[in-house]
Amino acid sequence: QVQLVESGGGLVQAGGSLRLSCAASERTFSNYAMGWFRRAPGKEREFVSVVTWNGDSTDYADSVKGRFTLSRDNAKNTVYLQMNYLKPEDTAIYYCAARVRGAAWYAPMYDYWGQGTQVTVSS
Repeated sequence: QVQLVESGGGLVQAGGSLRLSCAASERTFSNYAMGWFRRAPGKEREFVSVVTWNGDSTDYADSVKGRFTLSRDNAKNTVYLQMNYLKPEDTAIYYCAARVRGAAWYAPMYDYWGQGTQVTVSS
């Protein structure tokens, strides 16, 4: 059982930056592709970004491409989502997720989920 703990959320003004972290309990963390999803008020959960097990490939939703950067440090069992030029529409609860069988863009394909961290962007 992999436990994921997100941190780094908060309140920021539009145009600002935040860095989210997701720490995993699993020593075999490097076996997992890691994704980020978000759920805005009144909306469905949506894909944000994903990184492969070794960090050599990432992908992003069009809405965040060029503003967000996902990276991972397997030695620290942690992934980082650097979010720049934040917009009010980025306001959501952000969740990290782990998947054993490679990168995916569809939330139900993930095996483990964190509890989420709130990001609020004021205009």
